[in-house]
Amino acid sequence: MSKLKVVFCWHMHQPDYRGPDQNGYQLPWVYLHGIKDYSDMAAHLEAEPEARAVVNFAPVLLEQIADYASQIRRWFDSGERIRDPLLAALAGPKLPHDLSERRELIRACLRANETQIINRFAHYRKLADMAQLSEEHEYCSMYLSDQFLADLLVWHHLGWMGEAIRQSDVRIRSLEKKTHGFSIEDRRSLMQVIGETMSGLIGRYRRLVEAGRVELSVTPYAHPIVPLLLDIESAREAMPDILLPELKRYPGGEERARWHIRQGIQTFEKHFGIKPAGCWPSEGAVCEDTVRILEEEGFRWAASGQQVLHNSLTEARHGRPPEDLWLHAPYRIKNGRLNCFFRDDGLSDLVGFTYSEWHADDAVANLMQHLENIAQANKNSPDAVVSIIMDGENAWEYYPNNGHFFLSALYKELAEHPDLQLTTFSEYLDGQQKPAADLSRLVAGSWVYGTMSTWIGEPDKNLAWDMLGEAKAAYDGEVQRDRFNAQELQALELQLATCEGSDWFWWFGDYNPAATVSDFERLYRLQLSQLYRMLGVETPDYLARVFAHGTGAPELGGVMKRN
Repeated sequence: MSKLKVVFCWHMHQPDYRGPDQNGYQLPWVYLHGIKDYSDMAAHLEAEPEARAVVNFAPVLLEQIADYASQIRRWFDSGERIRDPLLAALAGPKLPHDLSERRELIRACLRANETQIINRFAHYRKLADMAQLSEEHEYCSMYLSDQFLADLLVWHHLGWMGEAIRQSDVRIRSLEKKTHGFSIEDRRSLMQVIGETMSGLIGRYRRLVEAGRVELSVTPYAHPIVPLLLDIESAREAMPDILLPELKRYPGGEERARWHIRQGIQTFEKHFGIKPAGCWPSEGAVCEDTVRILEEEGFRWAASGQQVLHNSLTEARHGRPPEDLWLHAPYRIKNGRLNCFFRDDGLSDLVGFTYSEWHADDAVANLMQHLENIAQANKNSPDAVVSIIMDGENAWEYYPNNGHFFLSALYKELAEHPDLQLTTFSEYLDGQQKPAADLSRLVAGSWVYGTMSTWIGEPDKNLAWDMLGEAKAAYDGEVQRDRFNAQELQALELQLATCEGSDWFWWFGDYNPAATVSDFERLYRLQLSQLYRMLGVETPDYLARVFAHGTGAPELGGVMKRN
């Protein structure tokens, strides 16, 4: 029996948090995930020589990683202020005197997993309790000293620090041992660790590629939902009764889709020095035209969700469900050249949602058992491949020690397993014994439920699409007047791309948490308003009014979804 091929594809993605006109970061998640999750994932792959994985980077994330590294370097070299309020406060030397600014910093320092991050460190827990008291009783804020705020800032960043850095860097261990009374020199030492980590990330992944341990893939530039750019009506393929926005078709959708794909490739090549062979389309959202365009733009493979394949096979069989052993294989759409891999939802969700509650050894043993069962079922299929595709950032916040024990044991067990072979999608295709099966029909959908419902179909999401469509029409009209120079046109194109990103639509909807919906709703209106300002046309009045609210409490805060 040939070994069952197993591919882990970790998707690294954060939206563009740079404010309008690049005037400052609105949220700190890029650098916090950088020092924790991007750093730790690289460390796990570096530590196990036989480990293999695909790591997918959104291009706007790569740009922001590089920008943070550059900002910190300039701060050390010349004292230039860092354009992220949280990181700038840590860097100091001064802390804000304005009470509202101090309260905002305190709130930011409480944004961490309470069980696995705050409660792990006794002094962080004490500071968080004091901070929470000041939130509940506003008058208490006036009694919180600069030393309290400095200590809370340090502990927040220590809590977010990756486990590999925590175990190996004497500066981090010294700060943790000190526990309180952190000086400006202590904060500077922590800034050195953060700066070194952010500056080294892209090079570490590049070296993993050179060592043959990692395949890097890419997403369209600003993470748009490509099928909806191409055809809003494509959402009906999986959900015929979905309520769609008044916008019937996104203006110039295919041109914009190709721009995001080409700009994504260009950004990827700029940072890694190679051309990507594979693409994880934003949110695994595909339709037949998406696959066609990806093939025309030179990609060798793409990936999507299990339910997309199930819907497609069921429709091709005139309503009959697919036969056994349909999931763990690549497909080509209508005899095309692009190979499509499909996510094993069950195994991916076990890693994303379930195993964080288990002992690491038990979790790994359980996953091995599932994979061994799949290997046995596919013993006569030498080309069988299991695709475990998931968020590479947010899951680990819910694991003890940032998933260190689980991921270390996982890579080790898989590397040594006699019947399982860790590989990458391109490496798999290099050794493929026969061509992928042909899929006569691809039903448009995403990795979430096999539909587009996470980004369209709900009143707030639909309203956001109508706003975007109106902004794009204004953009087209002004650009056609031929009154912008090349530099201005490039800036306008990038601003439009930011507005087309998927994350705005993900968070709109009252089933999401109020604070997160507020953050993204406000930033979406700011970005659209900035586009109008750059075009030199009047900003619509509705962009001054809040249009989306959240009242929900979804699993894991809504940053990931379970199928």
